[in-house]
Amino acid sequence: MSYMALYRKWRPDEFQEVKGQEHIVTTLRNQIKHERIGHAYLFCGTRGTGKTTIAKLMAKAVNCEHPVDGSPCNECESCKAIAAGASMNVIEIDAASNNGVDNIRQINNAVQYSPSTGKYLVYIIDEVHMLSMGAFNALLKTLEEPPAYVIFILATTEAHKIPITIMSRCQRYDFKRISIETIAGRLSDLLEREGISATPDALAYVAKAGDGSMRDALSILDQCIAFNLGEELTYEKVLETIGAVDIDVYISLFKSIISSDISTAIEIVDKAVWEGKDLAQLINEFTTFIRNVLLLKMDPDMKVELSQDKVELLIQLGTDINEESLIAYINILQEAANKIVYASTKRIVLEVAIIKMCKPQMRSDNGALIERIEQLEKQLENGAGAKVVYVNSDEVPHNASSASDSDELSDEAKKKASDEVLKNLKEKYEEADYLDILNIVRAWNYIKQKIMRVSRSFLDKASVIPGEEPGSLDIVVDKNIDQYVMAFFDLRDNIDRIESYLEEITERKIKVNVRKINRNQANIKEIDSYDLSKVNFDIDIK
Repeated sequence: MSYMALYRKWRPDEFQEVKGQEHIVTTLRNQIKHERIGHAYLFCGTRGTGKTTIAKLMAKAVNCEHPVDGSPCNECESCKAIAAGASMNVIEIDAASNNGVDNIRQINNAVQYSPSTGKYLVYIIDEVHMLSMGAFNALLKTLEEPPAYVIFILATTEAHKIPITIMSRCQRYDFKRISIETIAGRLSDLLEREGISATPDALAYVAKAGDGSMRDALSILDQCIAFNLGEELTYEKVLETIGAVDIDVYISLFKSIISSDISTAIEIVDKAVWEGKDLAQLINEFTTFIRNVLLLKMDPDMKVELSQDKVELLIQLGTDINEESLIAYINILQEAANKIVYASTKRIVLEVAIIKMCKPQMRSDNGALIERIEQLEKQLENGAGAKVVYVNSDEVPHNASSASDSDELSDEAKKKASDEVLKNLKEKYEEADYLDILNIVRAWNYIKQKIMRVSRSFLDKASVIPGEEPGSLDIVVDKNIDQYVMAFFDLRDNIDRIESYLEEITERKIKVNVRKINRNQANIKEIDSYDLSKVNFDIDIK
């Protein structure tokens, strides 16, 4: 006798064995027991959740000569014939390959003849959403008022494609994805019947890989058993068989990303490639991993499909990163998942995604800006020097302002940062001095908020630009400063402290001047329109 796949061999032959769809089983059994059977049913749900299985069970139960509590007895001739696929009372149709009007007309003609044996003719139409619109229209009248001995059971994975005219004539049942615990329990039960030993964590991983589908999980289990025939099935053997990656690898990869350790992150990817791992699967599983970190960061009591020790570890990992960055990581991986399907060099797609996650300066999302500021704060807390180094000079306006963080840097403002202005600035200062001054201009909002404890009402009206003298910085305000005169003198009294802090950052002497200037002067006329906190910059830690 030829080998039969596990999902076929152990297909439930009574309602009690169906797992994960108790709400549907209970309803159908009650209908059968109390003879309240409908004439048309629509079973909706993802693959491998039991639609066809329950359809066949129902066909057996309604034709069973001695039903037991609404379930088939599996002993009478009708049950045996249906189980063997030899019954004339149960007709299975694959709508994917029989989707024309003529196919439905044959059904309409056949239902005019009552069954020679048994009570009901049961038509099971699988993937019914594949029927053409003409075929659906041909089915309408028969589906609405079939003979009393006919039952239609329509199964689909895409309920949204079913015409409302068909749906309104059916009792609809939505099949849920089956939980990992339920699938693992079923796998354990079947392996015990097969006389095969397996560790709980191995079965839990197979159940997780099934992604809510009992059939997928059984197919994966079949593959693992064949690869490790005669041996106990362990977690490591399951990973090796299906080319999956252990969660500890994702933990290491995540740690290397949040610490901007590109070298280690690429090494992890390289190892996965040489071990023959499916990179598309790796991206999807790493996305799920980051999603779990995000959910646990938002609510530590959130239910995720992980053991308690892993949950605690993910909660700890989440404390080292902000939610915006986690969302950005997920978006980057989703983009990579879409590209990797068609890429000829899948490894490069993954590596580019990893590098973008490691280097926040390569991204424009809110999380990237927060990451850069957090890196700078961490260095300042540790007493280390740090410099902000500009990347794209054509994106840096020659004037800066302390405008609110909500302001956007417009395309028009970017154009004002002409090469000629930058050239003049570079000629005025030595290279190092110029960069230092320009970096402070660009990071002014951050510096102002963090260390300058002078009157905020003054600073909110002030702007900062490179000074007229080499190595100097000018804090400028409008000439009409009378209402801020006290703040103005307060600031001048704190110049030494400001210079000291700037020297700490740049490790160079910087002269700070406070000037009152007429805003109508051409060189700073547009000064309030710029917000350099939005400009892309790298953080170069010394």
